[in-house]
Amino acid sequence: MKIAASRDVVHSEATAAAVAASARWADEAGIKVNIAVVDAGGNLAAFLRMPGAFLHSIDIAIDKAYTAAGFGLPTAAWTQALATHSPAVREGIPMRPRMVCFGGGLPLKHDDQVIGGIGVSGGSELEDETCARAGLSAIGLDN
Repeated sequence: MKIAASRDVVHSEATAAAVAASARWADEAGIKVNIAVVDAGGNLAAFLRMPGAFLHSIDIAIDKAYTAAGFGLPTAAWTQALATHSPAVREGIPMRPRMVCFGGGLPLKHDDQVIGGIGVSGGSELEDETCARAGLSAIGLDN
């Protein structure tokens, strides 16, 4: 399967496969989630809302993917990443629009380049991140 359409753009076939695999994992786990994939520029490339998934989780999933792509860092890593900074940074970064500092967002990296991000919302942080990892695994990426 083609993963990257060019150096910095995730291929549409890969985004669809990642979303489908994440949805399969969520279905098997008995949870209803929203799944978003964005390209390296944070533009929405694929999205799926499972029937019954929380409406507020739509934007959360998209923002998790956006945050992961923008920084090349899993969203769950922000607690530790912010720990060494001043109180102003620790309090200010999470308040930024579209910034998510809890689990469920992972960067898509191909040949050491960030080509996008995947975000899942609707389960626990662990469930969301595991679901996102299922999407990455389906397209041959490991994060």
